[in-house]
Order: sequence, then structure tokens, then C-alpha cells
Amino acid sequence: MLGVDEIAERLGSIGFCCRECGRCCRRVGEDSNLVLVGAAELREIMAATGMKREEIVEPYPEFIRAGNGGEYTLAWCLRRTLDACIFLKDGRCSIYEHRPWICRTYPFMLVDDDLMVSECPGLGASISPSAARDAAADLCRRQAAEAEEEAEIREIFREAEIPPGKRVVIDSEGMKVLDG
Repeated sequence: MLGVDEIAERLGSIGFCCRECGRCCRRVGEDSNLVLVGAAELREIMAATGMKREEIVEPYPEFIRAGNGGEYTLAWCLRRTLDACIFLKDGRCSIYEHRPWICRTYPFMLVDDDLMVSECPGLGASISPSAARDAAADLCRRQAAEAEEEAEIREIFREAEIPPGKRVVIDSEGMKVLDG
């Protein structure tokens, strides 16, 4: 597992400064800007906005057949308009202080023992050692939060009985049957 210092060193050599362009929030293809949201992140956004779950998220679009006519997916995504995340208002994130991990750490992601880098116009810009260390610490916290979420989902999935003919989302808080 990569440590904060090693990640910070890599970030420093790559360089990054957010240009606040909002490109990462815009929809450029069918499944572009899918922002996966864990149950804890969703609860935080709900508390901050007063919005209901169904106003904030939609099921991850890839469903798996359960064999009894039911289908399931294992994630929620922030809702999108035809061209952007629903929280992009006037070119700014309207839930910035409560944004999900994926947004906090973009364009970086830790996958196992590797640092993945997504395309972003802010790459290559100078980054201070303290900013690189802060970003590295956030990446480590994100990785830990996602691992915990995945473990909880696996546990719930083991016990889940997908209702015949229904579509469900299984998250770390249980199984939600979707209407319609």
C-alpha cells in the first residue's frame, strides 16, 4: 500500500492545480462524469441540502441479473442533467464543502498500489509540497473509506435476497428496492 509521503512525491512530480473549469462535472458522453457516492457521503449531502435520496442520486447504470428476473447494482451515482452534475451551478459546485471523495481527489485515484491519473487541464501545474501532502492524505482517506464501504456491501450482499422481477441497489446500509 502506498504511503502519504510516496504519493505526495508522485503528485509533486506530476503537478496539479485545479483551474476551476468544471470540466470534470460536465457530461461529455453517456457515462462520463459518473460520480459514485457511498452511503455516508449521501447522508452528508442529504443533511447539508435537505434533499431526499431520490433527488440526489440515481442507481449505477449497470445492473446484474439475479436469475429470478430481478436485477441489482452495487452503487449510487450523483444525478446529472443532460450536460452536468446537478450540483454544478453557475460553473461552481453548490455542495463543495460536502462533495464526495471522488470529487475531492480528482483527477487522482489510488487503485491497489498504483496512482491513477485522469485527464484534466490542471495537470502539470506547480503544486506545493504541503498541497501535495494534503492531497495524498485525502487519497489515502478515500481509499480507506472505499475499502470499508466495499466490505460492508459484500457482507450485505451475502445475505441479500433479490426480489423476483425487481431492480435493487445494494449499498453499505442495505438493499433498496427501486420503484418503477
